[in-house]
Amino acid sequence: MGTAAGMLSEARRSLGLSGRPNYITRDYASRHGNDFLAASWCDMAITYWARHSGNTVAVLPGGDRAYTVWHATDFQNAGRWHTGTTAEVDRAKPGDIVFFDWGATNSIGAIDHVGVVEKALGGGRLQTIEANTSNACMRRVRSSAVIAGYGRPAYTSSGGSSSGATDWQEAMVKRLPNLKKGAHGEHVESIQALLQARSHPEVVRDGDFGPATEAAVKAVQKWGGVDADGEVGPKTWPVLLRVN
Repeated sequence: MGTAAGMLSEARRSLGLSGRPNYITRDYASRHGNDFLAASWCDMAITYWARHSGNTVAVLPGGDRAYTVWHATDFQNAGRWHTGTTAEVDRAKPGDIVFFDWGATNSIGAIDHVGVVEKALGGGRLQTIEANTSNACMRRVRSSAVIAGYGRPAYTSSGGSSSGATDWQEAMVKRLPNLKKGAHGEHVESIQALLQARSHPEVVRDGDFGPATEAAVKAVQKWGGVDADGEVGPKTWPVLLRVN
């Protein structure tokens, strides 16, 4: 679960996708309303790739995002924001979420676009995967001149692009709700994605905490050595997220 490699693998599946509506905008609209079907979809793609690679908590610290300014602010609030100077851009890692300002400032409020870092090329340049670039999903090479900054997700498994992920996710756990059978919503969908990543393919990612989700939670709780009560709270979130 939760790796930069997984995030990039999902992003690469979308290369060549063009036009709108498309499966990314439809997925976002299914949860947030049909107004998003024909909207700019660069950040909707980041949300889609995160959700479909088990990286929801790491990449979306403030929840689903279609608006790049809010998404960058989420990383800033989590203490995981890096300004787009040449020196900082050269330190970017695969899986970082990179934000652009075509006005060539490093101001979060001026951000226009977003992508995911595939490779740091040196000299303040990054190879990225971006959606809604010429209304398609494509690889691009960008320079620090238009990079406002990047967020570093707290990927949880080996091979991720982050150090210090544990401390950040411990803080996140304190803010996550207690959920049990009968609950519904985006946090339940996150639980279901994490359960799928822990070899529970029988769990459907539909946002409804039903019997199959409860049974899978109990199985993970037994594996993690916590009370198998089927409820996801402060003792079970760390097991799902591998915080400790």
